[in-house]
Amino acid sequence: MAPVVLAAVAAHFGRDVPRCVDKAVGIIDTARHEGVDLLVLPDACLGGYIGDFQAPDPDDPPPALDHDGPEIAAIVAAAGPATVCLGYAEAAPGGGRYNTAVCVTGDGVLGSYRKVHQPAGEALTYLAGDRFSTFDTPVGRLGMLIDYDKTFPEAARTLAAADAGIIAALSAWPASITDRASRLPADRQSRLFDLYDCARAAENQVVLVSSNQTGVTGNLRFLGQAKIVGPGGDILATTRAKGGLARIEIDVDGEIARARKVLNHLAELRPDTYQSRGECR
Repeated sequence: MAPVVLAAVAAHFGRDVPRCVDKAVGIIDTARHEGVDLLVLPDACLGGYIGDFQAPDPDDPPPALDHDGPEIAAIVAAAGPATVCLGYAEAAPGGGRYNTAVCVTGDGVLGSYRKVHQPAGEALTYLAGDRFSTFDTPVGRLGMLIDYDKTFPEAARTLAAADAGIIAALSAWPASITDRASRLPADRQSRLFDLYDCARAAENQVVLVSSNQTGVTGNLRFLGQAKIVGPGGDILATTRAKGGLARIEIDVDGEIARARKVLNHLAELRPDTYQSRGECR
């Protein structure tokens, strides 16, 4: 496959859904004019994220949107030939909401994913997903994760084992709640956010496109730090703590082949030696 232009967004999105849709469409339009082939927007960019893990405001939840509603349709219409990933609260049958990522082009929805791993308190607002999946896109086979998922190596490994060459990691990842630093770059969660991005890319030898929210919602201050990580775990482009677009042109298949030429982590796995919990001897 020829080189493609990948981009990850760091930006703030709040509760006003029409304004969020307009903002997302504007970012997509700009990215398309800049030749971006894959654009990854943050988690919860259509209606925002919760403002508190332990005691979310019951009167101000993220609006639950239909997967086939006008908001997603507007993103599909804006995408055109580009591949676009973004997050929103998906209305669940029977009530409630999932923290969901969707991937689209102008032809429609290519794939969707409901966040599996929930940090403390998130279950007060969202239902949990129960599976990971990969799917074909114009930029190659892709899988998606949502913020806390990247903490768990098994999540990214599942996508890589299902032939995903690109992992889109969409986040609404805040600074530390219990031990907040005076400067975002010095925050413990800032370090972990970058560490997980680089580790998940390197251990699976894939390209990871990581977006994140910025700004403040409730008592959560989001980190930004959108980035693109190569299959060797090196950060190829980043917004750091600012809003903006991390963008790079890359031969995804070529870089993955180069990373796996001598040491191929997926081919050299030894699943017969890995013990389930409690079985180590």
